[in-house]
Amino acid sequence: MASSSPPLEAYMWHLLQGRRQQCREIFEDFRQRCAAPVQLFSELLWPAMETVERLYREDRINTAAEHMATRINRQLVDQVRQHLGRPEPRHKRVVVVCGDGEPEELGAQMTADIFEADGWEVFFVGGGTPNDEIITLLGELRPDLLLIYGTTPQGVPGARQLIDTLREIGTCSTMNVMISGGVFNRADGLWEEINGDLFAPSAVDALRIANQAGPRVVQSPSPSGPKKRRRRRRSPYLPSVPA
Repeated sequence: MASSSPPLEAYMWHLLQGRRQQCREIFEDFRQRCAAPVQLFSELLWPAMETVERLYREDRINTAAEHMATRINRQLVDQVRQHLGRPEPRHKRVVVVCGDGEPEELGAQMTADIFEADGWEVFFVGGGTPNDEIITLLGELRPDLLLIYGTTPQGVPGARQLIDTLREIGTCSTMNVMISGGVFNRADGLWEEINGDLFAPSAVDALRIANQAGPRVVQSPSPSGPKKRRRRRRSPYLPSVPA
């Protein structure tokens, strides 16, 4: 009986050299051996994406290698969606936004696909959308969850600003805001510092946590006056955001 273990090492070797055909062959062989299509995300494409991100951040691969690897992964992620099927609807709605970079779009897309495969109604906004337009969309859709995915420090202040504005104007007050992505994995507690409600280190974790979470609890103002905000640890990722 053939092993069902993911061929990550072989896949990475070809991926970093931009060998599209060899990557497709490894992907297809593993797809045929998977018990469920979501394994392609959790055991092959997601770990490969994280490895590429880490190697690039550590200057162990150059921009050309990072771009080729990301585009190959993106192509194969698109293929996985064809095999995920049509589940029973959960009658839950999620909006997924992310940073502007292609690696962030890739991670956010995988997360969106995993939610959709579980029966969530998914609205994948991606990156580059102004916060005011995101807030307008949330007001129209009234989702159960806003998922913000980010891998670079540059996107953190914008995520903090989006969350603070949402809470200040009361848009979708019972909607949870989930934070995910590499930069939040690397900086312990950063997701709390930008006032997120939930944190998930991976797409599979995001789905599990979202399915377990109830609506966000809105605290009533204290009779004695507004509740004093807890002083938060300053983060190097938030140089332009007031405490």
